[in-house]
Amino acid sequence: MRKMLILSISTLFILAICSLIHSKRPHVQATREGIGLEQQLNKLIDSESDLKGALSGISIRNAATGEILYSRMGDTRLKPASNLKLFTAAAALSVLGADYTFSTEVLTDGEVKKKLLDGNLYVKGKGDPTLLKADFDQMAMDLKTLGINRIKGNLIGDDTWYDDIRHSRDMNWSDETYYYGAQISALTASPDEDYDAGTMIVEVKPGANIGKKPSIVLHPRTKYVEINNQASTVEEDGENKITIKRVHGKNTIIVEGTIPKNVKSKKEWVAVWEPTPYALDLFKQSLEECGIHIEGSVKIASTPMNAQVLKKYQSQPLSELLLPFMKLSNNTIGEILVKEMGKVVKGEGSWDKGLEVLTSELTKLGVNTDTIELRDGSGISHINLVPPNEITSLLFSVQKEAWFDHFLYSLPVSGSPERMIGGTLRNRMLNSPAQWQVRAKTGTIASVSSLSGFVETMSGERLIFSIILNNLMNDAKGKMIEDKIAVIFAEQ
Repeated sequence: MRKMLILSISTLFILAICSLIHSKRPHVQATREGIGLEQQLNKLIDSESDLKGALSGISIRNAATGEILYSRMGDTRLKPASNLKLFTAAAALSVLGADYTFSTEVLTDGEVKKKLLDGNLYVKGKGDPTLLKADFDQMAMDLKTLGINRIKGNLIGDDTWYDDIRHSRDMNWSDETYYYGAQISALTASPDEDYDAGTMIVEVKPGANIGKKPSIVLHPRTKYVEINNQASTVEEDGENKITIKRVHGKNTIIVEGTIPKNVKSKKEWVAVWEPTPYALDLFKQSLEECGIHIEGSVKIASTPMNAQVLKKYQSQPLSELLLPFMKLSNNTIGEILVKEMGKVVKGEGSWDKGLEVLTSELTKLGVNTDTIELRDGSGISHINLVPPNEITSLLFSVQKEAWFDHFLYSLPVSGSPERMIGGTLRNRMLNSPAQWQVRAKTGTIASVSSLSGFVETMSGERLIFSIILNNLMNDAKGKMIEDKIAVIFAEQ
């Protein structure tokens, strides 16, 4: 559905970014800059005890010329984590275009007679990750406007726009219950405007009295899951330790632990098992709430070729969808973009075909794809391998593209407090020379931390950088080191 993200000061901010992109800057002497930078970075990296035994890949380029100013393990293939999203975003903008939208269709193989739909009602998903319960409500109201009060046939969900493989090939089994490991379907639903498709929010609130079970609320409300509440309410100074997990292969959510009586609530985003029937359950609710009775059952099947489109709905454009994808590091959107590129270019909405398109497009964007390994669109796989120099090569190349302003604006901004501007960098580099000066993608998986993007230096030059740290014992310490490095960049 079309939803415009409301961002305060965003218009002024993007204009400011655009002026930075297109204004001329003095260029630092490469030799002097390179030597100073090298000494500072080597001193920092060699002195950090948390990098002992780790792999530290760093690449820095002059944004105006593409010249490499510093490279440490720059050609070594490392796990990029969510820095891989830079590749996905660039390829999607190049292949699909900034104005590209996802569609959802409501169809029938019957006809409307005196407020009766004599036939089946189909909802055909085409990958839109932004469908909310409110959107299904709108679909139901639109059908009501068409004069439909009763459906004689079945409610059928069609998710054949993509294949039926729900997880990328290297998905860790322990991740599949969490929002960042959600299953991918062409017909899916999100609980809120972060657009973590295929998930729901489980909210736990203290019970009325100590010893009582807490109350549990699902957002959106659905009967698609079963709650097994094994938690209890404890005194105000008791332990606040609630765990919320879904049973593998089922939609049974187990809530365990304790929640103090004075705690407002705890929320967890939980991935459902099979998103298609989840979306259908929400649509069925919306139809019933709108007074439309379904005489048949709820099924999953393909839409017949002769079905008539009753209504068609469009998502926001890709340029806007990039904001939650990049600023919040939304894995689901990344995987959907890969499948969508495969569908549009190769006629098959699969990871295999989508990754073929992604690889081909990266070649056009200046990346040596002979030295990278791509396994998904989000970076969650530990088998993804990318040298830092290839990330900075991409970032240099995309500056000349017509869609670069959208790409740059999607990146988190260091120390910016607004969630849809600062994103995953909003609490980093605060009160330092790097605050507001870094626009970069963060990345985190177990033992990996990464940060790649652009930095404006004190001398007025723009630098392109990629920092990929692997084999860390503590990835939070890795982020602190990244911030120190970013400050060195900004101080040049």
